[in-house]
Amino acid sequence: MAYNLCSSPSSLYQPLCNTLSSSSRDSKPRTLNNNFYHSLKLNTTSPQSRTTSLQITNVSLQDQKMPQQETSKDSNFNEKDGSSSKSYIWVNPKSSKASTLRKSSYDARYASLIKAAKSLNSCSPNKDDVFNILGEFGNKLFEHDAVVILNNMSNPDTALLALKFFQERLEFNREVVVYNVTMKVLRKCRDLNKAEKLFDEMIERAVKPDNVTFSTIISCARLCNLADKAVEWFEKMPSFGLDPDDVTFSTMIDSFGRVGNVEKALSLYDRARTEKWRLDATTFSTLIRIYKDSGNFDGCLNVYEEMKALGVKPNLAIYNTLLDAMGRARRPWQAKKFYQDIIDSGLSPSYATYAALLRAYGRARYGEDAIKIYKEMKEKELSLNVVLYNTILAMCADLGFVDEAIEIFEDMKNSGISPDSWTFSSMITMSSCCGKVSEAENMLNEMFEAGFQPNIFVLTSLIQCYGKAQRIDDVVKTFNRLSALLITPDDRFCGCLLNVMTQTPNEELGKLVECVERANPKLGHVVKLLVEEQGNEGNFKKGAADLFDNISTEVKKAYCNCLIDLCVKLNMLERACELLDHGLTLGIYTDIQSKTSTQWSLNLKSLSSGAALTALHVWINDLSKALEAGEQLPPLLGINTGHGKHKYSEKGLANVFESHLKEINAPFHEAPDKVGWFLTTKVAAESWLESRKLADAVAA
Repeated sequence: MAYNLCSSPSSLYQPLCNTLSSSSRDSKPRTLNNNFYHSLKLNTTSPQSRTTSLQITNVSLQDQKMPQQETSKDSNFNEKDGSSSKSYIWVNPKSSKASTLRKSSYDARYASLIKAAKSLNSCSPNKDDVFNILGEFGNKLFEHDAVVILNNMSNPDTALLALKFFQERLEFNREVVVYNVTMKVLRKCRDLNKAEKLFDEMIERAVKPDNVTFSTIISCARLCNLADKAVEWFEKMPSFGLDPDDVTFSTMIDSFGRVGNVEKALSLYDRARTEKWRLDATTFSTLIRIYKDSGNFDGCLNVYEEMKALGVKPNLAIYNTLLDAMGRARRPWQAKKFYQDIIDSGLSPSYATYAALLRAYGRARYGEDAIKIYKEMKEKELSLNVVLYNTILAMCADLGFVDEAIEIFEDMKNSGISPDSWTFSSMITMSSCCGKVSEAENMLNEMFEAGFQPNIFVLTSLIQCYGKAQRIDDVVKTFNRLSALLITPDDRFCGCLLNVMTQTPNEELGKLVECVERANPKLGHVVKLLVEEQGNEGNFKKGAADLFDNISTEVKKAYCNCLIDLCVKLNMLERACELLDHGLTLGIYTDIQSKTSTQWSLNLKSLSSGAALTALHVWINDLSKALEAGEQLPPLLGINTGHGKHKYSEKGLANVFESHLKEINAPFHEAPDKVGWFLTTKVAAESWLESRKLADAVAA
């Protein structure tokens, strides 16, 4: 193989070599002995040699007897174009002089410097060992040699000692360059403390730092996850008369984002887009995190698309941040898409990937997807923490995944993770919703044994459980536990009591009225008016209005549904209609009735069974009034109950309505092509309404 020879030590400053195609060189080759020059002429005139020479790299020819000069005084180095003024020639590797000249080549010189760097990396960090290794070069070391050696080092302690050696023996032309490459060694090792001390030394020696100095320290701070330090060094730059370049600005987007200066980070990002700076994947990851933390989830997606448009390949950290963002946004379908992108790109999902997916699916109640990810984690022997177990167990409790929850709970205990109060709460909730009293009580006892006291959520679930089983005395006993545990009933707890009343035999309602009065006097007052049939219409409306003015928005619909259900249970249809009307007035219920030119509809999807039956009663009366007023019915009338079933029951609103419509002989029939819809025609509806009118007249 051909090799290159340098005519001056200054040529080592160049990146290896220039090619023969550089015909712009003015200087003539140095005269060697006649035999060598003759062989050179013969090779260059041969067509075959000429072809070969165009494919071979050259370096400059260096005298073996080199004068001992300081690199800062090197007359062969052209400051303007950074090239040596000495010319370059190609040497035939088959020449008898080749082996001798190879020893003087740039490649040999560079290899010796790299070897020295490796020796320094592995030697003991003491002055004698470092100085002995570098001393082997004698007086033939130059400034660019120091740069090459330091640039290839990775041991911070020996690098600092090597710097001392060079400072003692060399006169530097640009000492800041030597400091910068030493600083980069410290950055490799993420040693910000030593980097800051080295900077102080530069100032003491009156060496002015440049942009590279600051960008190296700033990026070192960034690698050390010390964003506040990166900002601190960035803000020092103007005091040294330096303006940050694009690279530094790009780095600072990440740093400002990490320290919470979102406005500055986004301002720099806007500038980066305008001025087309190059941004790395870490910076994009920080930008996505900024938008995620601020709740701007569309912003996360926009940054992701801009990153792809710029050709920056997303790494796993970016995908994990996006998965977490989509989980918080409750957009599991987008989380699923990003997970598929991870697989398609050849990346291997990490623990953080699976954890983010599990949280995303769990929060959004994507039950089957969450269970699939859980099983995949178990297959890969990835350990879940208590938070992840609680996430999936809470989802199972909400969705009625009873068997899956029991299996996961046992896996949790077998894997050495101790359940906490939230774990027990989910398991008790699930048993309670199923009406499994003994299982709920056993889990409560296990909770006590683990050292946890039941919280408001557990007691709410137990009351629901005992209510389903119609064990009213146990409901009262559980209620009395609240005062013993110094727990204040909240709106949801009172709502649960109210729901239990809708399932309780009439003769036992009095026991629960007392509990409701103690838990929420305003609710107790309304319930008492219903159960004991006290007060007139005005008192009831006033009490109901006062109640709904003093409860949280989240429970208003639940309270209204339960109170209407209680009215239906007690055959108090008039009171039920008053509550429904009050709910419509307050906006608790919306769009129950809708009209188009072709269809009038009754929409019942968000109503309880009692509230839905009450709304049906009101709608039928409205239809009758419309006919009496001479109004024309549309061609089609429909009732939309929705197609969902209760998660712990096969019985949905559609089933309730199907049987009720048969009871009142209504001509509505379930639509085969529209699940949850019951439809009838104008003719059938009018005929039925007329028959009802006649029946009512006969009854009167």
